[in-house]
Amino acid sequence: MAIEVETKDCTAVTDAELDEMAELCADGPHPFSVGLLSKQTEEWVLVTTARENGRLKGFVFSTLERIGGTPSVIMALGSVVKNSKRNTVLRALMAEMYHRALMAFPDEDVLVGTRFDNPSGFELFANLDDIVPRPGHRASGEERAWGRRLVKRFMTPSSQYDDRSFTVRGDQEQACLFDHESTKPDKIDADVVAMFDDIDCGRGDHLVAFGWAVAEKLEKLGN
Repeated sequence: MAIEVETKDCTAVTDAELDEMAELCADGPHPFSVGLLSKQTEEWVLVTTARENGRLKGFVFSTLERIGGTPSVIMALGSVVKNSKRNTVLRALMAEMYHRALMAFPDEDVLVGTRFDNPSGFELFANLDDIVPRPGHRASGEERAWGRRLVKRFMTPSSQYDDRSFTVRGDQEQACLFDHESTKPDKIDADVVAMFDDIDCGRGDHLVAFGWAVAEKLEKLGN
């Protein structure tokens, strides 16, 4: 059965859909509550869902906007089912992100940013260029500035953010991040894994990361 993807305004999300989202992630490392999910509908513009045979398999809240004039796709809280088809679901969600970006920002390079607390999160950026942070890369002043812009957009207090490591120190509250776990975590590069050595997931620590979908590549990804 193919994955069916839909994007709609957050204002159209029903209580039943919020219950589905909470159920999807109830047994995972980030059991987002209905109350927290409901708050996302007030803070973000769009929600994308991925279903198989009518059953929810993944979702993400997002917005497409210009930050300082730069086209951006900001992915907020999201979750993907923890089964053998998770990569298929993730690809379907990301394909929809790229399609929306292409429709909104044709012929432009687009920044894609999100938050996660484990190395698997970088699988979201599989088709992006110039990913920041990344092992062995010393971020430029402009890249660090982009980290701060994203933190501000995520409404995270700047006092919790380290703009050199791109990490947010949690405050014992559940972090509103993109929850994805790789099917092959043992295959993830050791240097990538090491980036999370000081991340305390229980405290709510996480990484703020972004990459670029250049116009030429976005045209292919979005179609």
